Amino acid sequence: MSWTLSFISEDDFTNHVRATIQKYGDKLKSFDLKRFNKNIVDPVKLIFDKSVYRASWDEIISNEIFRQRDKSNNNDIGYFHQRIFQYMPFCHVPPNGEEGGWDVIYKNLNGIVLPDNSIVHTVYVEMKNKHNTMNSASAGKTFIKMQNQLLKDDDCACFLVEAIAKQSQNIKWETTVDGQRVGHRLIRRVSMDQFYALVTGQNDAFYQMCMVLPQKIQEVVDAAGSTLIPEDSVMRELRAIAAKNSLANEDLSIAMAIYMLGFPSYNGFTR
Repeated sequence: MSWTLSFISEDDFTNHVRATIQKYGDKLKSFDLKRFNKNIVDPVKLIFDKSVYRASWDEIISNEIFRQRDKSNNNDIGYFHQRIFQYMPFCHVPPNGEEGGWDVIYKNLNGIVLPDNSIVHTVYVEMKNKHNTMNSASAGKTFIKMQNQLLKDDDCACFLVEAIAKQSQNIKWETTVDGQRVGHRLIRRVSMDQFYALVTGQNDAFYQMCMVLPQKIQEVVDAAGSTLIPEDSVMRELRAIAAKNSLANEDLSIAMAIYMLGFPSYNGFTR
């Protein structure tokens, strides 16, 4: 299939997808029972979940492993959203903590036209995965950072770019700082699709990227082969423990094995 994205080469896109998958790192390692219970699972919740959701023990354990793996994956997806811009024209992704700590800096000598038709030549970007990830204190701190940037550079705008925004938008960002409602036309809240459109000049650029992403991820995963497939042993270990219990049925024996993950020293469970 021919490559359809004009704003990033296929080689760059493939390498970026591969780098993002590699960021998963330790989370792709297999789970044994010790790793599964590192932070002590809640046995009562697992047992409720099994009955309420009408799931098998295999499904419940698999879901809990997925939940534990997934907890820290948002940072990896943040890496994908941020660092893809290093391959796009006029965009620069500073090393972490450098150049003011901005996630992306977009400079265009031809001018960057904002929704009110004003023109700047630089946009400084703070990027978030989701619209509700900042509390009021964090939002206030980010706004002040952007305000200070405008004081240093009167030919720029500052964007809060959200991968998952409430809706497609490029609007003046208003928030609360020290109890006061504040906003500035050059400090803007922008959805990811609108930022792609601004950078590439193509209104549906983000959509185009999303359409080729699933196949490209699959290609990279297939090329990596079995190295990316974890072989979790949790359920096998739980069944081995359950087999040693002298309880009425396998279901209760597995439940007891799970109880022992959280309550090994509790009264009654030590017998």
